[in-house]
Formats: sequence, C-alpha cells, structure tokens
Amino acid sequence: MVDKYWHVKRSGLFGALGEEALRSIESCSRTRDFPARSPILLPEDGNEHLFLVVKGLVKIGRLSREGKAATLSLVEAGEVFGELAVWGDVDPEQHVEAIEATTLLMIPVAAVGQVMERHPEFIAVLTRMLGLRQRRIERRLANLLFRSHRDRLIHLLLDLAEQFGERVGEGCRIRVRLTHEDLGNLIGSTRESVTVVLGHLRNEGIVTIGRRQVFLTSPGELASQVDRHWHFEWSPLTSHSRLAWNGA
Repeated sequence: MVDKYWHVKRSGLFGALGEEALRSIESCSRTRDFPARSPILLPEDGNEHLFLVVKGLVKIGRLSREGKAATLSLVEAGEVFGELAVWGDVDPEQHVEAIEATTLLMIPVAAVGQVMERHPEFIAVLTRMLGLRQRRIERRLANLLFRSHRDRLIHLLLDLAEQFGERVGEGCRIRVRLTHEDLGNLIGSTRESVTVVLGHLRNEGIVTIGRRQVFLTSPGELASQVDRHWHFEWSPLTSHSRLAWNGA
C-alpha cells in the first residue's frame, strides 16, 4: 500500500509545507497505476487533478493530427505534472504517457488551491517549477529549429544529465532508461538517426551505451562541442544533485 503522506512530504513541490497542509493533501488524494507505454492523459481529456509521480517515468508531449508523437518533457518520481490545471487552464493538445510502469498520486486542484490561499509562499515554489519546465521546453524547441541532428542529440543528453544525472567519477550516468525512439521523439528525429549519432559519439569515446542507458564519459568535452559549460549544482527542488549548464 502506498504511503501517500510520505510521498507528498518528500516531493520537491510540497516538501516545505507543514504537517497540517500535507495531511490535508494526503486525505483527499488517491493513487492510480498505469502499465508501461499506456496513455495517462489524452488531448480530449479534462483535468481536475495535479499529478505526483510516486514511481515510474512519464513523458509529456503533443500528438499531431496524423498521430505522430513529439515529446516535450519527462517527469520522474517525486515530481509533478498537470500544474496548469491549478490555474484553471488545460492544454487541449497535451498527451501524457507512462514510459515505465507508473504509480500516480492524483491531487484535486481544489485542494492545491486551498494550500495556495493559506500558504502564499507555496505559489512561488509552484511558479518556479513551472518556469523551469517551460525554459527546458523552449530551449528544446529552439534546438529543433536551428541545430543539426548531432547538436540536438548532444543538447538532449546534457539536458537529461541535468535532470536525471548521477555523477560517477568524472562522468555522468543518465539513470532513466530510454529507447532510441524515445530519444528521437525528444529531438524531432528518427530512431535510425539517433542510433547513427550515438554510434559516432561512442566511437569518439565521449559516451558509453548500455541497455537503454547512456553514460557520459566526458561530459565537459560533450558540452564544449555545443558551447555549453558543465558543472554540478544542488537543486532545492529535488533530493539529489542536479547538473547545471550555461550557454547557448
């Protein structure tokens, strides 16, 4: 049985709230399980909840009229999505899918609204989280327009390391497991193109490729190829180190 209070308390969004607010959120929330590769929200669905990922990995994107997917962001355990609903807004073109077997905590937006009224400082945390995700999406869209397949993939690997990286010696392991098709959907490319570019990077000794997992053996060199600066920093929104970057 899922300990809802524990997951709410350890999340980056709600963790700083007091026990009374946390218990209030816990009491009105419910959990739901989704198999791997199953839809969570389709464009035609309404949204009356904020979703906290208890376990698993979720991708958020858009579906074209032809049914082609474009992934905009990934959300892991401890993070939330659907935050636009808190302000009464819903993206009608949004498509959300579980990449892995996923458990979600569904928090009514009315309960979140009550927390915002009683704890105005919570609004700043929610706004910051929304802004960070939006900047990532805008950066990825800019890369789609102006960069080559190779540069797009390098930026993506660095973005994934920023969000999901674990430092190992001088390198970085991206702990989420994504297929080449998943990577292609994140950069507007094909599985075949991703496979070719990853092969080149591996031959150059910059990355090592395992079973649906990538290890950046020389992240600094990788970042320099696209004019990015590589360093570690601690993120107050999560319980682990994040990798940060500056530059184009």
